Amino acid sequence: MNELIIELTDISPREFFGQNNENIDLLKKHFPKLKIVARGNKIKVYGDEDLLDEFDRKFDLLTAHYAKYNKLDENSIERLLASNGQEVLESSEISGEVLVHGVSGRLIKAQTVNQRRLVDAARNNDMVFAVGPAGTGKTYTGVALAVKALKEKQVKRIILTRPAVEAGENLGFLPGDLKEKLDPYMQPLYDALRDMIAPEKLAHYIENGTIQIAPMAFMRGRTLDNAFVILDEAQNTTHAQMKMFLTRMGKNAKFLINGDPGQIDLPRRLISGLKEALLVLQNIEGIEVIYLDDKDVIRHKLVKKVIEAYKGIEHNN
Repeated sequence: MNELIIELTDISPREFFGQNNENIDLLKKHFPKLKIVARGNKIKVYGDEDLLDEFDRKFDLLTAHYAKYNKLDENSIERLLASNGQEVLESSEISGEVLVHGVSGRLIKAQTVNQRRLVDAARNNDMVFAVGPAGTGKTYTGVALAVKALKEKQVKRIILTRPAVEAGENLGFLPGDLKEKLDPYMQPLYDALRDMIAPEKLAHYIENGTIQIAPMAFMRGRTLDNAFVILDEAQNTTHAQMKMFLTRMGKNAKFLINGDPGQIDLPRRLISGLKEALLVLQNIEGIEVIYLDDKDVIRHKLVKKVIEAYKGIEHNN
């Protein structure tokens, strides 16, 4: 039986191996035909030569990822092991940067290949569609890009909008003023903003209109200049709503349209404005579409499995 010995240098074995060696356990699941033993700062691996060579290549990717991001978690390990690896590590110097220095010293970065592609797409285009299932970082990455643009004075305001109550925007039955009616639907956007902007400053920005959170109906008739505009849950827009929104674009504006075509809440007779826009606008220069998938999920590990399970049902229907 062949043996491979790897010694970790300039890396904390405790952090790299994970709590109770959970990262090593993931490696064992991925390489069931290898015997993997981790002790101290060394890993000894026993098995066929071809498998040992593959393990060595993958392990190099894990250490490169750790050196770059100073962390190694279940999601990143699975992405590196399941892909060709190099793709996961690829990123331009720019797209690998810290997007925002968030609250409590939190560093907000694109975490996956497709999130980094989204960063690059937004840098190079004024209108970008981010399409993918829940948990893939569409909204969070988008808000980080908007906050970055505001902090760097590339834009003067951030405008966040989304269709509410199954795209009908029937908010009248809810208690409170417009903001209170809309807030439950905008919670993912608020959550992201709170990670990136201190509470007092965020409240001030909202109060003076630097950050505006409004239903789609309030976009009508406006020209959105000097703004980073995010349309969330775009799959629940109608044809008329999407066309109206896209034509609000003014000078020095960035538009990011997020959506998941697999989670359309519109009545069956209505065509999703997102699906239609992706077809109609696909050949227009200056508009880019970034597709995210289950490899970009950075929530609980079960979310990825849930997405995969439902994908099987949807493909059979």
